[in-house]
Amino acid sequence: MAAPSCGVRVIRALHRGTLTQNIGRDRIFSGVQPTGTLHLGNYFGAIQNWVRFQEECSSMLYSIVDLHALTVPQEPALLRQSILDTTATLLACGINPEKCFLFQQSQVPEHAEFSWILGCLTSMPRLQCFPQWKVKNASQNYEGTVGLFTYPVLQAADILLYKSTHVPVGEDQVLHLELTRDIAKRFNKKYGDFFPVPKAILSTTKKVKSLRDPTAKMSKSDPQKLGTVNIIDSPEEIVLKFRRAVTDFTSEVTYDPDTRPGVSNLVAIHAAVTGLSVKEVVHQSVGLDTAHYKGVVAEAVIQKFAPIRSEIKRLQQDKSHLEKVLQAGAKKAKELAAPVYQEIRSLVGFQ
Repeated sequence: MAAPSCGVRVIRALHRGTLTQNIGRDRIFSGVQPTGTLHLGNYFGAIQNWVRFQEECSSMLYSIVDLHALTVPQEPALLRQSILDTTATLLACGINPEKCFLFQQSQVPEHAEFSWILGCLTSMPRLQCFPQWKVKNASQNYEGTVGLFTYPVLQAADILLYKSTHVPVGEDQVLHLELTRDIAKRFNKKYGDFFPVPKAILSTTKKVKSLRDPTAKMSKSDPQKLGTVNIIDSPEEIVLKFRRAVTDFTSEVTYDPDTRPGVSNLVAIHAAVTGLSVKEVVHQSVGLDTAHYKGVVAEAVIQKFAPIRSEIKRLQQDKSHLEKVLQAGAKKAKELAAPVYQEIRSLVGFQ
């Protein structure tokens, strides 16, 4: 198998209009790691779209990918709690288990087993190309684990195990989906036409940037805690974080991401939480200086997430309900995965 070029190749993205036209035949898979606390970037970049997709698509799978979480050290008790907290957050944000499959990845063992088969179809040079591996391996003093190296293969298994046709991705995940597509084609060439080659659904939502570094996206792992606004943050925490947000020396509120990234990030967040356009937000903010505008945006965020925050707290008090949701979701996921995996076992010669 020839070593691939490390250059980025373009995936043909499926736009939302096309998806809607073929909605009855589509199956969408997406996942979220139960690490850290979900924040505004997660909500507007992924969860908000998930809620919409479950209303538009007949087959939706959302997985809490706890196997992926092990690529960095985890305390078992904290991981168990994080899985439940992530479940509570997704439910509070509008994910409805009656309209989709919401399940814990490790409760469906076919994911890990299938990953081994796909790993045997994937070259090491291809995985070494991933910028995420290079960055994370460097951050771990070049002692990154095998799991960290091969987790893109597990992602491919997550997607293909259910014969998914579409995957919502951000720009930083395009290479991962490209690998999944290539693995599907390689499997089909070797064993016959079995998997649909999944297409990307590229989010049209602008990335939410860090409040402390508007050149970087908002992140769970940002060491600057004031840069990330979590969904469960208290009103006081939200006000403080926006008050400390990096802007510039011009007081006027304008939208120009290239020259005024800090203020433009505030405008983008304001537009996202209110449902207004960027142009409308800027028009409404005429006469405000950036110091006062920070307070306006903070209040809009507080109002948007107050009912969600309240529902998260309610759900967190009912551990048994959260566990039942995950168990029911895993049962449905297994029913979908098991016959596919049995066919795979037969194709590769295990039975």
